[in-house]
Order: sequence, then C-alpha cells, then structure tokens
Amino acid sequence: MKILHTGDWHLGKRLQDYARLQEQKDVLAEIVQLAETEDVDLVLVAGDLFDTFNPSPEAEDLLYSTLKQLAAGGKRPVVAIAGNHDNPDRIEAQDHFGRECGIIFAGFPKTVIKDHTLSCDAQLLRSAPGFVELKLPRHDAPVRIINTPYANESRMRAYFGMTNAENELRQSLQLHWQSLADEFMDEAGVNLLTAHLFVMKRDGEKPEESDDERSILQIGGAALIYSDLIPAQVQYVALGHLHRYQRIPGGPCPIVYSSSPLAYSFAESDQQKFVVLIEAQPGQPVTVTPVPLTTGKRLLRPKFTTVPEAVEWLQDNQDCYAEITMQVKTFLTSEDLRDIQKAHPALVAIVPDVRHDDDELADQSAPTIDLSQPMEALFTDFFKSKKGQEPNERLKSLFREILAAE
Repeated sequence: MKILHTGDWHLGKRLQDYARLQEQKDVLAEIVQLAETEDVDLVLVAGDLFDTFNPSPEAEDLLYSTLKQLAAGGKRPVVAIAGNHDNPDRIEAQDHFGRECGIIFAGFPKTVIKDHTLSCDAQLLRSAPGFVELKLPRHDAPVRIINTPYANESRMRAYFGMTNAENELRQSLQLHWQSLADEFMDEAGVNLLTAHLFVMKRDGEKPEESDDERSILQIGGAALIYSDLIPAQVQYVALGHLHRYQRIPGGPCPIVYSSSPLAYSFAESDQQKFVVLIEAQPGQPVTVTPVPLTTGKRLLRPKFTTVPEAVEWLQDNQDCYAEITMQVKTFLTSEDLRDIQKAHPALVAIVPDVRHDDDELADQSAPTIDLSQPMEALFTDFFKSKKGQEPNERLKSLFREILAAE
C-alpha cells in the first residue's frame, strides 16, 4: 500500500506584499503529478490547508480542485484534517463535496465520519469519534486512521472533559488514542495516525518552531505531546504544523513532519521542502521515503558589506525572494537604497547592521545581534539591553499574543 503524506499548504498565504498563489498552484500540481507517477493508494493532508480562518475564493478554489485531482476520480481516497490556521467548521462544511469525490474532511479531534457509501472505488468500513477505517480499491487489507486535527485548549477540555492541568491533555489524548487502537487496530490492516500537533521526544530537544508557524504551544493552544504516547499498534504517524521535514524520535514507529510545500518565512531560508511516500503492509514496519519538491522560489538572506557587492548578487539571483543584511559602517543613503531595490524584483527587506568600527566610544566587546533568531528571542534580547533584565512571563505572554494576532 502506497501512502502520500503532505501538509501545511497554507493556501492564500503572502510573503509581505508578494502574492504566492501561482507558486502554490505549481507546487500542488507537482504533488498531484507525483501521486500519479508513484501510483499512490491514499493521500494524507495533515492540516493548515488554508492560511487564515477566512480564505480568499481563489485559495478555496485551489484547495478543492487540488484535492479532487488527488482523489483521481475516486480511485484514491484523500483524508484532510484541520490545522491551527484553519476554521474547522469551514473544513467540515464541504463534507457533501468530499463524499462525491472520495475525500474525507475532519475538522475536530472527535469528528465522526458519517456512515455513507463513498462515491468512489473505496469503501468506508467503520468510523468512530476521531477514527475511520477504509477499504482501498486494490487492497484486501483495510487501512485504519486515527485523525487528530488541531484543537485549542478550550475545545480539548470540551472533548475530553479536561481541567487546566497541563499533563491532563497528554493523558486524555493517550487514552483516546489507545482506546481506538485497542478496539480497531490489529495486524490484519495498515494502522496510521495523522495529527496537527507539536510532538517531541520526552526529555529530548524541542523541534524548532519558526515565527511563521504561529506557536500552538503558547497562544491558547495545546501543550506539546510526547512521542512515547503513540499506541504501539500504529505503524506511521503523519504530522502537520512544523514546516521543516523531520522525524521525531522516541515513538514506536516513524513519526514524521512532512514539511510545508513552500518556504513561507525567512526562518525557512534555503530550506528543502518534501512530501513523504510511505510503503506499508499489515503487521510490518513501513518504508519511509522523503521526496524533494522542486517547484517554488527559494527564500534567501545573504549578508554584504558593500552596496556594489549586494547589487551584483541580487542581479545574479533573480529567481528568489531576498532579505539582505547590510553590514556597513554608516547608514545607507537614499541612493544606495534605490540602487539595491532596483536590482531585484522580489527584494522583501533590507536589514541594516551598522557597525561603528572607527568610533572610539564603540564597545568592541559588545555582541552582534543574531537576526536569524526567532522573534521572541529578539524581543528578549532587546528588553535585556534596555532594562538589564529579562521580561517577565506576563510581558512575554503579551508579546506572543501580538505575534499570533491576525
């Protein structure tokens, strides 16, 4: 059984003033072509289908036309879940459309897929809150999927009867997953879990969450989930939320973030993007193959010390989005800025890094600013430089709310 895992499409997203809908069309066409070339049996889209709760008509049209192409006239089921950027009600509102094409939408952690005959070659065998079992056209063994779309803490409390205790979410999710696995998952089928969550190894290093991913740990979101909470019956976990391809250690099976199809912020500068192909059979370890995507402009953030050097690089690297840092001794003149801006059609930002090397009063021991840090780390450094101490948790919380605001 061949399964394609993708996610974090963020349809409709812009890079400041630059629309990226055409790039999104192109990269999704590449994913559709890959599904055809590899003769995939099932597609999992692990959340953040849109970039906002109220996407544009163009973004909606692109999502549903792409999912319909992936479903290939009913021969290939598609399971798409909501992420923290999506409106779960809006995602599930297209259930009637999905039935006609063999697409299953899940907006909430305990969504029950309605008992109906799919208008395609696949069959819906069983469903339960947060679970679906399908019979694929070319396989005798069924595929079982635990679906856990993103939900904020208030929804989690409603679904699982939680209080505000941090560990209670983990315990409730583990119990929910394990009960589904015990009831529906044995070695007679292929067993999967797809989720839009922040997952890490217990006591391990926390995966990097870029500024653009709108932290689900800190802003009214679910606490992080440990990889050892995954039920032993699960053979593969298809995750969404983090935009870099990575495998999370510490679980009973491969636990994978597929990556976003495009780089969406300069924190993802020059980052290779992937979809993931999984080959699975009942009762056996799966084979996981990340497939690099080739469509879409790169985001690059080079540094220069002179204007001619910057202009030359910009002229030689036209097919990218650029954020350049100018490490100079004096502020740039309006003429310098004009020359730099004219050199490139997609120059997103010019970051001045003024270094007063000849100033006798300059503190030569002062540290330089690492502009590649996450926004919250930059805020903390700035506050410390002004106040001589770190901001307290209330200030940090307010700053995170500002970052997360639409």
